[in-house]
Amino acid sequence: MQNPVIYFDNAATSWPKPPVVAETMSTFLAQDAANPGRAGHRMAVAAEKMLDSVRQQLTEFIGGTDHHRMIFTMNCTDALNMAIKGLLHSGDHVITSMLEHNSVSRPLQALADSGIITLTRLGFSPETGTIDPADVKKSITPRTRLIVLTHGSNVMGTVQPVEDVGRIAGEHGVKFLLDAAQTIGVVPIDLRKQHVDAIAFPGHKSLLGPTGTGALYLNTTISVEDLAAFREGGTGGDSSSPVQPRLFPYFLEGGTPNTVGVAGLGAAVNFVTKHDPAKTLNHERTLVQRLLLALDEIPGVTVYGPRGAGGAANRVGTVSFNFQQYSPQEAGGILDESFSIAVRPGLHCAPYAHRQIGTFPDGAVRVSPGHFNTEDDLDKLIDALRQMAE
Repeated sequence: MQNPVIYFDNAATSWPKPPVVAETMSTFLAQDAANPGRAGHRMAVAAEKMLDSVRQQLTEFIGGTDHHRMIFTMNCTDALNMAIKGLLHSGDHVITSMLEHNSVSRPLQALADSGIITLTRLGFSPETGTIDPADVKKSITPRTRLIVLTHGSNVMGTVQPVEDVGRIAGEHGVKFLLDAAQTIGVVPIDLRKQHVDAIAFPGHKSLLGPTGTGALYLNTTISVEDLAAFREGGTGGDSSSPVQPRLFPYFLEGGTPNTVGVAGLGAAVNFVTKHDPAKTLNHERTLVQRLLLALDEIPGVTVYGPRGAGGAANRVGTVSFNFQQYSPQEAGGILDESFSIAVRPGLHCAPYAHRQIGTFPDGAVRVSPGHFNTEDDLDKLIDALRQMAE
């Protein structure tokens, strides 16, 4: 039976998932869901082989070179914490932006509040929704150890100038950590071209995989000696060592992994690749452009970031706006209850971005079309927004 909800909350989690994802997870659970690497029997070997295959698949997807450096995590937040807390030391300086999700902002702020690091947050242009790479360069000090930047804003959908930032980081010997939560699966990622030292991403957004999956990839510019272990435990490898083996991926993968989820993620990445991320991005931008033009004609609506003709050119599938006569929560509730349209009102776990665009503390209404949304879905959303304005 078709779900009656029109889903525009893909920036949080993509939905629906390709049927092959559930099918693959079900088959793996029924046939091969043993503990990988913990035994020599055929089910354990099959589980380990699956993990290795998906590592290779994801590594190729982002232009990596060594699939052993693809660390499976439970989500992008897990991966970001692993990198941030693993790379930083007392006295280090970190540069980040006001656009960041709390998955970046909170661990950095906790380290700053503890006196371990100093922190610079760069502002952005409210008109373009992007930071200026020149501001990054001006903020680098002799103690700067790390630059952490979102690839795409989860509030405005704007894609950041990561290649320029990565080049600046490399020229100054600073590590560059990229948060690709909003971009992987739609925006091209090439670690060498973009000068990225580490990249964190979820499996459950534009990669169309299940929740509870994600990864951290560490480029060859980072050695295992550069990191502190995020968790210690069983690896299925060298059980005789009293400490976590300093070998990728096991140094950062203590405990039994989410094999069922990773199996589904592998099927999802196959689906995404087959359907061409560039075509998906063009589809999302087409929907976003139509929405921006429609919002321009609705009285009492404020759109954040690039708008009007060409406003979708540097966005992923995300638009945030507010009604003059409704709070974001009221607008989201009306869309859900009266029109069966799912959007995301609030601060979107990005309070610094909302402070800069003047929408704190209530936030905004976020609409995020994805791979499976249609022109008809968008027509119904626009019609609902027009009725609400009237």
